[in-house]
Amino acid sequence: MRTAPEPAVIPVTAHELTVELVGDIAEIDAAAWNACANPSGVPFNPFIAHDFLAALETSGSVSRRTGWAARHLVMRERSGGMVGAVPLYLKSHSQGEYVFDHGWAEAFQRAGGRYYPKLQGSVPFTPATGRRLLVRGDRPARDTARQLAEGLIQVTDKLGVSSLHLTFMPKEEWAVLGECGFLQRTDRQFHWLNKGYQSFDEFLGELASRKRKTLRRERAEALADGVTVEWVTGRDLSEAHWDAFFEFYMETGSRKWGRPYLNRLFFSLVGERMADHILLVLCRRSGRHIAGALNFIGGDTLYGRYWGAVEDHPFLHFETCYYQAIDFAIARGLAKVEAGAQGPHKLARGYLPTATYSAHYIPNPAFRDAVERYLCGERQYVAEEIEAMRDLMPFRRGEQSGS
Repeated sequence: MRTAPEPAVIPVTAHELTVELVGDIAEIDAAAWNACANPSGVPFNPFIAHDFLAALETSGSVSRRTGWAARHLVMRERSGGMVGAVPLYLKSHSQGEYVFDHGWAEAFQRAGGRYYPKLQGSVPFTPATGRRLLVRGDRPARDTARQLAEGLIQVTDKLGVSSLHLTFMPKEEWAVLGECGFLQRTDRQFHWLNKGYQSFDEFLGELASRKRKTLRRERAEALADGVTVEWVTGRDLSEAHWDAFFEFYMETGSRKWGRPYLNRLFFSLVGERMADHILLVLCRRSGRHIAGALNFIGGDTLYGRYWGAVEDHPFLHFETCYYQAIDFAIARGLAKVEAGAQGPHKLARGYLPTATYSAHYIPNPAFRDAVERYLCGERQYVAEEIEAMRDLMPFRRGEQSGS
């Protein structure tokens, strides 16, 4: 990977603030980071917590060797206090991002440019919506977000990289970045929304009769061959559980991606540091674990992340990943389940099409204009696709959930 010169501290014009790039999150005070990432009054997001990002880096799952060189942006006031941050990485490829820019890279390189390295503001390997412009709770949120955006632009220009990409952010941040000159992109996922259900059967009651029968049949068939399901969380998580899940992760990930992104040490570290924010759904048959799904528990959302299995059973994937997630969200009173990227098959199971947002800064004027024209058409297509999918939702007429 080409090494770009990296200024240690960069002044942010007219705001008496500075930003610096930090190459190891362990060098950033955890309490100061978390005060920006998860301030009081904001639903907790596990993926931007210091513990989660540190587990990625300490395990080596995120490193220069894997093409994710940490360059976290930290904004400080004159006194040295940390007022904002962005989880940021210098990337030598476009893997593990879930917002695809391979076509952009090919076009830029055909025109004689060097697309890599680029800057990526995201949580590695995690297509879950969360704040990217992290602002300390006592700061004016919108003004400080704009100052972070200004700092990001200055960093991108000074490093001389091709582009900067912030992905899976809330719509409010997306709007701020658009005002700051970033190009705006949309995509869609499928999320389940909790309308205060007291049970899975109450949720089923809102579905059309045929869909209701289908889900009940799938749940019954998934467990028909002596399969049992358990939830493991908090202090009950053990290394034996992680050993079992890692086998599933490697088996399925090797087939799905070719090379799974996370190593075994990551699961031990995140389990040690964030046990109360983790739900393992494990399936057992004939005395051994055969499948599992890893979820993270946020303040108001259950985030489904990884699934794997060493035995094939009809509908076990749907049961483990989608139906058990709904059961848990109802039991915990969580407002939403985010079940990861892609997957139109989730629609028939009560997960609703939901827009996701990313923003992109491209310094090269000609390249920027070409990408902007493409994104204009893509945003229209995504909006029309989401609208069309609403006609396919499984709810009884007049019983659609969410927006």
